[in-house]
Amino acid sequence: MIGGLFLYNHKGEVLISRIYRDDIGRNACDAFRVNVIHARQHVRSPVTNIARTSFFHTKRGNIWLCAVTKQNVNAVMVFEFLMKMIDVMQSYFGKINEENIKNNFVLIYELLDEVLDFGYPQKTDTGILKTFITQQGIKTQIETLVNGAKTKEETTQITSQVTGQIGWRREGIKYRRNELFLDVLESVNLLMSPQGQVLSAHVAGRVVMKSFLSGMPECKFGMNDKLVLDKGNKTNDELSKNSSGGKPSIAIDDCTFHQCVKLSKFESERSISFIPADGEFELMRYRTTKDISLPFRVIPLVRDIARSKMEVKVVLKSNFKPTLLAQKIEIRIPTPLNTSGVQVLCMKGKAKYKASENAIVWKMKRMAGMKESQISAEIELLPTAEKKKWSRPPISMNFEVPFAPSGLKVRYLKVFEPKLNYNDHDVIKWVRYIGKSGLYETRC
Repeated sequence: MIGGLFLYNHKGEVLISRIYRDDIGRNACDAFRVNVIHARQHVRSPVTNIARTSFFHTKRGNIWLCAVTKQNVNAVMVFEFLMKMIDVMQSYFGKINEENIKNNFVLIYELLDEVLDFGYPQKTDTGILKTFITQQGIKTQIETLVNGAKTKEETTQITSQVTGQIGWRREGIKYRRNELFLDVLESVNLLMSPQGQVLSAHVAGRVVMKSFLSGMPECKFGMNDKLVLDKGNKTNDELSKNSSGGKPSIAIDDCTFHQCVKLSKFESERSISFIPADGEFELMRYRTTKDISLPFRVIPLVRDIARSKMEVKVVLKSNFKPTLLAQKIEIRIPTPLNTSGVQVLCMKGKAKYKASENAIVWKMKRMAGMKESQISAEIELLPTAEKKKWSRPPISMNFEVPFAPSGLKVRYLKVFEPKLNYNDHDVIKWVRYIGKSGLYETRC
């Protein structure tokens, strides 16, 4: 597993050094600095092999994080650990920069002792770590327990957190007002032909929850997934009644859940039951490839007028309800490398030719559903000796819409907490849908 972990600044100076195995020496620090940080050519690969030693590295701001090993390890797991380590450090002292690392180096060494044991990742959950290592640098609860100063009740709480019984939530949480926020965040990816044929499309979604609930409540979350609805043996008429507009059900290809979700209940009942973590966390991730509602259609028309001139016309159509508004719309229309000048005319928004990016950038603040807008451009070209025809890169688009392109709907969100005598009706619940563009491209 991981033989050592190093943190460098942009100059290649070692800020943090921790060796876990004897097969890694101190000279590994110098090898990485010379071959990666001070390399003449930019190193693009996140994995570098030097003298039969593998260096897994990532960069945040001006700080390099590097895990070193001589063994044949799972690269994805090492990078997952590095990402977790970044999250842990950010939760303790905010932004990762040289000053913060120098000011908190004692804390970082304490964290490294907890998260890695002989090179094997152990506890990387921030909630569990904050039980042992307090932000103020006070003695950890484990040390105090050894000295016999803690009560039996606190000992039970520590054991529960370490063993993972409910490691993501501590007991005794109280709020004056119980609130629950649920965000359905989706990224729609598309590749479309010039004739309007969908070549590939999929939606990657996340359900993010922010909970401010007292006690140890149990929540139940339901969505219009086909498997969930089919389990209830409902007819198509009943399904249509349950869905508030849009599709009665969607087919989720695959999904992953936060550790708080009871997977046994999901497998047997297809219900998502969980005791939520306190604050913000990602409840689930999912992916769907069928029956995607594409928010926009881009219709391109590229014409060569002469050897030194071409005309581009792009029509943009919005394919959602007229009552909804899309925001942060940006369309990038590529231009040839030998472009000398561009004359742009657009019906709505602002358009500008950016020579440094070889593209016409068309921006609109907002656009209502079932609307149409277009842009025309005349492109003047410089004569060139190259006979190779312009490859016509695809037109890309960015946007944000207030609905889920996959058609996912939250059917119910229930909260139960019998001990503190509050029920589902006492909890204020908010649900929000946000759809964004991923790689949204149309060939021209």
